[in-house]
Amino acid sequence: MVLASPDPYILDLPAARALFGGLAEARTEIAAAAYLARDGRLLGMRHMHGAHADMVDIPVRWVVADALTFGAAAVVMAHNHPSGDPTPSAADRAATRRLLVALEPIEVRLVDHLVLARHGTASFRSLGWL
Repeated sequence: MVLASPDPYILDLPAARALFGGLAEARTEIAAAAYLARDGRLLGMRHMHGAHADMVDIPVRWVVADALTFGAAAVVMAHNHPSGDPTPSAADRAATRRLLVALEPIEVRLVDHLVLARHGTASFRSLGWL
Protein backbone atom coordinates (compact mmCIF):
# COMPACT_ATOMS: atom_id res chain seq x y z
CA MET A 1 0.00 0.00 0.00
CA VAL A 2 1.34 3.46 -0.88
CA LEU A 3 0.02 6.51 0.94
CA ALA A 4 0.75 10.13 0.04
CA SER A 5 0.52 12.79 2.70
CA PRO A 6 1.87 16.35 2.43
CA ASP A 7 1.53 17.26 6.14
CA PRO A 8 3.73 15.36 8.66
CA TYR A 9 7.43 16.08 9.16
CA ILE A 10 9.99 13.48 10.23
CA LEU A 11 12.84 15.51 11.70
CA ASP A 12 14.24 13.25 14.42
CA LEU A 13 14.21 9.76 15.92
CA PRO A 14 11.16 10.38 18.16
CA ALA A 15 9.13 11.52 15.15
CA ALA A 16 10.18 8.41 13.20
CA ARG A 17 9.31 6.17 16.15
CA ALA A 18 5.89 7.81 16.36
CA LEU A 19 5.32 7.27 12.65
CA PHE A 20 6.28 3.58 12.71
CA GLY A 21 5.35 2.77 16.33
CA GLY A 22 2.34 0.65 15.42
CA LEU A 23 4.60 -1.92 13.79
CA ALA A 24 6.02 -2.98 17.16
CA GLU A 25 2.84 -4.86 18.10
CA ALA A 26 2.27 -6.63 14.78
CA ARG A 27 2.29 -10.44 14.97
CA THR A 28 3.99 -10.84 11.59
CA GLU A 29 7.02 -9.06 10.27
CA ILE A 30 6.17 -5.93 8.30
CA ALA A 31 8.55 -3.47 6.65
CA ALA A 32 7.69 0.13 5.92
CA ALA A 33 9.42 2.93 4.08
CA ALA A 34 8.81 6.63 4.61
CA TYR A 35 9.80 8.93 1.74
CA LEU A 36 10.90 12.41 2.77
CA ALA A 37 11.46 15.77 1.11
CA ARG A 38 14.69 17.68 1.83
CA ASP A 39 12.97 19.52 4.69
CA GLY A 40 11.81 16.27 6.35
CA ARG A 41 8.23 16.52 5.11
CA LEU A 42 6.62 13.11 4.66
CA LEU A 43 5.84 12.60 0.97
CA GLY A 44 4.48 9.08 1.21
CA MET A 45 4.80 5.61 2.71
CA ARG A 46 4.69 1.99 1.67
CA HIS A 47 4.08 -1.01 3.94
CA MET A 48 5.42 -4.38 2.78
CA HIS A 49 4.16 -7.65 4.23
CA GLY A 50 6.29 -10.77 4.14
CA ALA A 51 5.24 -14.23 3.11
CA HIS A 52 6.49 -15.56 6.46
CA ALA A 53 5.55 -14.54 10.00
CA ASP A 54 9.15 -14.00 11.04
CA MET A 55 10.74 -12.56 7.91
CA VAL A 56 10.10 -9.85 5.34
CA ASP A 57 12.27 -9.09 2.35
CA ILE A 58 12.88 -5.42 1.71
CA PRO A 59 12.22 -5.10 -2.02
CA VAL A 60 15.01 -2.71 -2.96
CA ARG A 61 13.56 -2.11 -6.43
CA TRP A 62 10.24 -0.95 -4.91
CA VAL A 63 11.98 1.40 -2.50
CA VAL A 64 14.08 2.94 -5.28
CA ALA A 65 11.08 3.22 -7.62
CA ASP A 66 8.95 4.83 -4.88
CA ALA A 67 11.75 7.27 -4.00
CA LEU A 68 11.87 8.36 -7.64
CA THR A 69 8.07 8.54 -7.91
CA PHE A 70 7.76 10.71 -4.81
CA GLY A 71 10.80 12.82 -5.73
CA ALA A 72 12.19 11.93 -2.30
CA ALA A 73 15.49 13.25 -1.00
CA ALA A 74 15.59 10.72 1.84
CA VAL A 75 14.12 7.44 3.06
CA VAL A 76 13.56 6.06 6.54
CA MET A 77 13.12 2.28 6.65
CA ALA A 78 11.52 0.40 9.51
CA HIS A 79 10.44 -3.11 10.26
CA ASN A 80 9.30 -5.00 13.30
CA HIS A 81 10.51 -8.07 15.14
CA PRO A 82 7.43 -9.95 16.42
CA SER A 83 9.71 -11.81 18.86
CA GLY A 84 9.87 -8.65 20.97
CA ASP A 85 13.67 -8.33 20.62
CA PRO A 86 14.71 -5.27 18.57
CA THR A 87 18.28 -6.49 18.01
CA PRO A 88 19.06 -6.24 14.26
CA SER A 89 19.91 -9.56 12.64
CA ALA A 90 22.68 -10.21 10.14
CA ALA A 91 19.95 -10.32 7.46
CA ASP A 92 18.69 -6.89 8.60
CA ARG A 93 22.20 -5.47 8.26
CA ALA A 94 22.69 -7.04 4.81
CA ALA A 95 19.34 -5.69 3.56
CA THR A 96 20.24 -2.23 4.83
CA ARG A 97 23.58 -2.31 3.01
CA ARG A 98 21.84 -3.37 -0.24
CA LEU A 99 19.36 -0.52 0.12
CA LEU A 100 22.10 2.00 0.92
CA VAL A 101 24.03 0.98 -2.21
CA ALA A 102 20.90 1.12 -4.40
CA LEU A 103 19.87 4.60 -3.21
CA GLU A 104 23.30 6.20 -3.65
CA PRO A 105 23.24 6.55 -7.48
CA ILE A 106 19.88 8.32 -7.36
CA GLU A 107 21.14 10.66 -4.61
CA VAL A 108 18.59 9.60 -2.01
CA ARG A 109 19.85 9.40 1.55
CA LEU A 110 18.96 6.48 3.79
CA VAL A 111 18.34 8.41 7.01
CA ASP A 112 17.79 5.40 9.27
CA HIS A 113 16.57 1.85 9.51
CA LEU A 114 14.55 1.19 12.64
CA VAL A 115 13.79 -2.21 14.12
CA LEU A 116 10.72 -1.94 16.33
CA ALA A 117 9.65 -4.51 18.91
CA ARG A 118 7.66 -4.70 22.12
CA HIS A 119 10.89 -4.41 24.14
CA GLY A 120 12.35 -1.38 22.38
CA THR A 121 13.62 0.12 19.15
CA ALA A 122 17.00 -0.24 17.48
CA SER A 123 18.23 2.57 15.22
CA PHE A 124 20.92 1.74 12.67
CA ARG A 125 21.97 5.41 12.72
CA SER A 126 22.28 5.47 16.52
CA LEU A 127 24.27 2.21 16.40
CA GLY A 128 26.71 3.88 13.97
CA TRP A 129 25.80 1.56 11.09
CA LEU A 130 24.63 4.38 8.80
